[in-house]
Amino acid sequence: MTVAQDILRSIFGYNEFRGHQAEIIEHLIAGNDSLVLMPTGGGKSLCYQIPAIARKGLGVIVSPLIALMQDQVDALLQLGVKAAFLNSSLDAKSAWKVEQDVMEGKLDLLYVAPERLMTPRFLDLLERAELALFAIDEAHCVSQWGHDFRPEYIQLSMLHERFPNVPRIALTATADEPTRQEIIEKLGLTTARQFSSSFDRPNIRYRIVQKHQPREQLQLFLETEHRGDAGIIYCLSRKKVEETAAWLCDKGWDALPYHAGLGNVIRQKNQQRFIREEGVIIVATVAFGMGIDKPNVRFVAHLDLPKSMEGYYQETGRAGRDGLAANAWLSYGLGDVITMRHMLDSSEADEQHKRLERRKLDALLGFCETTLCRRHVMLHYFGEMYEAPCNNCDNCIEPVATWDGKIAAQMALSCAYRTGQRFGVKHLIDVLCGKITPQVERFNHDKVSTFGIGHAHSASQWQSIYRQLVAANLLTVDMSGFGSLRLTAKSQPILRGEQTIALRTDPEVSKRKSKAAIKREQNGPTPNDELWQALKNKRLQLARDQGVPPYVIFHDSSLIEIHAKKPKSLNEFATISGVGQSKLQRYASIFIDVIYGQPDDEFEVPPEDVVFYDE
Repeated sequence: MTVAQDILRSIFGYNEFRGHQAEIIEHLIAGNDSLVLMPTGGGKSLCYQIPAIARKGLGVIVSPLIALMQDQVDALLQLGVKAAFLNSSLDAKSAWKVEQDVMEGKLDLLYVAPERLMTPRFLDLLERAELALFAIDEAHCVSQWGHDFRPEYIQLSMLHERFPNVPRIALTATADEPTRQEIIEKLGLTTARQFSSSFDRPNIRYRIVQKHQPREQLQLFLETEHRGDAGIIYCLSRKKVEETAAWLCDKGWDALPYHAGLGNVIRQKNQQRFIREEGVIIVATVAFGMGIDKPNVRFVAHLDLPKSMEGYYQETGRAGRDGLAANAWLSYGLGDVITMRHMLDSSEADEQHKRLERRKLDALLGFCETTLCRRHVMLHYFGEMYEAPCNNCDNCIEPVATWDGKIAAQMALSCAYRTGQRFGVKHLIDVLCGKITPQVERFNHDKVSTFGIGHAHSASQWQSIYRQLVAANLLTVDMSGFGSLRLTAKSQPILRGEQTIALRTDPEVSKRKSKAAIKREQNGPTPNDELWQALKNKRLQLARDQGVPPYVIFHDSSLIEIHAKKPKSLNEFATISGVGQSKLQRYASIFIDVIYGQPDDEFEVPPEDVVFYDE
């Protein structure tokens, strides 16, 4: 571990390990298998990168996405680490050069796609090389229940059979127990030691707003909290992605669409702009995101409901990977519940899979409707205890009032029953509010016992009541009947008066910010700070000159520290978090020059008291 500590400081520029990192690294360096469950942004990559450098031989990293491989290799090369990737983006000459480097022992880490790894030719190449370890990143791709399923991942169990003395580490940010068991079973990791970190992302603020003119709500959120920030906006359909991106561009935002229906060239171009430029917003389906390594995504917004808690956790986890403050914002309404339930019921999956997906959707709906600390509810779903309040979610910042909804629920359920369980929410609300419409007259629903009995509540309040009843599975939506609401067996105790129900009081829709929407903690200097802008501009210039994302030069957190400390010498610059030997030599004088305007030749040589790792 002395060697590992030296690598951490001299190469990666950090003084201390976080969480279970030290245990995992020690376990792997000793030649043992590991399964690592760690949240996005928790430092998973160091768990295999440091052992691959410390151990003799080549560390082979299995990664599912080409774009992620290149970004990770770019970042390692900046640190002076001998790394490369091998995938279909390389021409034959470049691929041959990488293979030669493998044979000659010139690399510490090699990133490879599972499809390439499992070819007989590549396995034969590994047979002739000295191997330090195998790292299987995004290990949840073995799960046939997940949308990230990659059939090639199941074949990775062969690695232990063919290379029994090479330690393996499987890593994932997916926390649910069924997926963990699938990883263990399908990758042959029954004897591997499991390391499970807290899945809390304390820097992310969770907020859910009731859907009312969602585009305008989104615009208010962006204008008040995220002007100039990079972020991701998720939509359910490709059409909505393109319409939302176009609308944002009309409003002056730098927004790009991303979905599977776009051509490969357009998708790659838009993804590259998002990764390599500042302040770009991607509007996407869930086709975008897995493996995106951009650490300064300041917000993730959902204009439609995700499919599950796992999906929501994974998608929101793409915000704030650098540990700085970030927002997870979701616009949610009754239409989302109806759409998701319909998609699930009409899918071609078998009944067992549908039951599992229904439970997952119900858990997400419960999360949306809860009046408790959202972080507590989320972590409890993943089997982790959390002491509320978190003071960083909307329910903690602005507690939600509840009321005894027993009578209102009975009215709402009775109205659905008295009108034949053949009508949607709008018609039922018209009946409850005593509104005479052509449809009410046509079906004589002004004569039913529930006509006009709900005048104590407004139409918007009844909309909220029906949303909560559908979310609680007291009503189901029959899409074959044009969205008609039907009672479920769970509604009977309510109707009979045997059970009560607490309903949340939705806040009145306002064009002003709520307390929960207070401007997030400022991540560093204000945008009009001249030195801050100069440092960011220099980082962007260096990144463009080298064809890498700006965060590969320095993370925002490092740049903020440079701005705050204003180091005057290389010795002082070496104390900045994220500055190792390579970055000290490459960038210290450049950034000190930005701060003080001194010519580069006035800077001292690297100080002797900075200890660097020597192979």
